[in-house]
Amino acid sequence: MDGRKALITGASRGLGYAMALKFAQSGADVALVARREDVLETARAEIAEATGRTIWARSCDVADGDALAALHAAMVKEFGDADILVNNAGSSVSGRFEDITDEMWHQDFELKLFGAIRLARLCLPAMKAQRWGRIINILNIGARAPKAAGAPTQVTRAAGLALTKVMAGDGAPHGVLVNALLTGAIVTDQVRRRHEGSDGALTLPEFVADSGKNIPLGRMGTAEEYANVACFLASDAGSYVTGSALNIDGGLSPVI
Repeated sequence: MDGRKALITGASRGLGYAMALKFAQSGADVALVARREDVLETARAEIAEATGRTIWARSCDVADGDALAALHAAMVKEFGDADILVNNAGSSVSGRFEDITDEMWHQDFELKLFGAIRLARLCLPAMKAQRWGRIINILNIGARAPKAAGAPTQVTRAAGLALTKVMAGDGAPHGVLVNALLTGAIVTDQVRRRHEGSDGALTLPEFVADSGKNIPLGRMGTAEEYANVACFLASDAGSYVTGSALNIDGGLSPVI
């Protein structure tokens, strides 16, 4: 990935941070986007120190279209056009169907679906002009196998699957490859927060082990393992993969 420039949203922690670090270790310069400026700056400094690459960071609410346009303009001016876009911003809001308000539906679609649409629309012209680009949409396995009480997030992620396929068809003639990663049970800050909210009977390693015992591989995945797959898709190694959605879940999803 030497010489490539990557833009990753939701990049201050968790999977976004892991992907940013892996991309930078593989030779890319990386633009980090997240909402919390303090956490984002810490991530920027850590990744820059660890890799020696140029790491640019900017706070932005991905659900705000005007803010996204300003973010992109600043990035192009200060960092350059993105060769690689990873749409990772999101949350896991879910509940009983009848309890989900119109506002919750709108907020989820604005953040996860329209945020990805708007940012891809801003980045695509430069990718098409150079006839090389990569877009990775981060979804979850509920996009293919939604469960009860999985809305709105699993409905939004299912829409992200269709978006990925549409964009892949549009980008293919121009050398722009578009794929999705469907996240399963991965050890991230979200898991650590769930442990903190538990009854405290288990240590964090015990909690992680217990949470992974029903996964076919017998354990939860790591953010580094996840980032390895993203790095493959973002690099020249994945040059014949587009319009695909890969489960990163240790075999958990019932759907291929």
